[in-house]
Amino acid sequence: MTRILLAMLLLAGFWAVPALAQTKVGDWEVEKRSGDDHCNAARAYTDKDDDNSDYVIVLSYSKEAIVVAVIYDGWGWEKVGKILLADVGTDDKDIMKKAKWEVVDKTAIRGTFEFQQSILDKLAKAKLLTIDFEDDEDNSVEIKIPRMGEALAALKFCEENKK
Repeated sequence: MTRILLAMLLLAGFWAVPALAQTKVGDWEVEKRSGDDHCNAARAYTDKDDDNSDYVIVLSYSKEAIVVAVIYDGWGWEKVGKILLADVGTDDKDIMKKAKWEVVDKTAIRGTFEFQQSILDKLAKAKLLTIDFEDDEDNSVEIKIPRMGEALAALKFCEENKK
């Protein structure tokens, strides 16, 4: 129960700023908040197959970069700002080897990657996002991303129509 409360509090922080444009795609929220330059797609869920662990994934992109933030209540990172290396993939495709992820807080990391349409294309067809940390099997995760293709289409529409 405390995990659900934690996830709700974390999401409240993401959504504390009023949204200018917002839509739902399944359990994805796609929006542009007034304080942001870009739209984002966010999904929070509790994984019953993983001891009821709570996950949040937020994805945003521009012509220059793709940004992915992941919150997982099973992590216990000790040093904010630490750079971690991880292979990133989907259920059936490799996306990037030794990608850099920054520790944002005890349970959150953020990856900022040079924009490549091929990354979004692979994510659009996936059901899982895998983050496999170098020399750290305990913290490696699989994040469920159902309907990601639809969420990315809504995100693209939001980006093209933001004001």
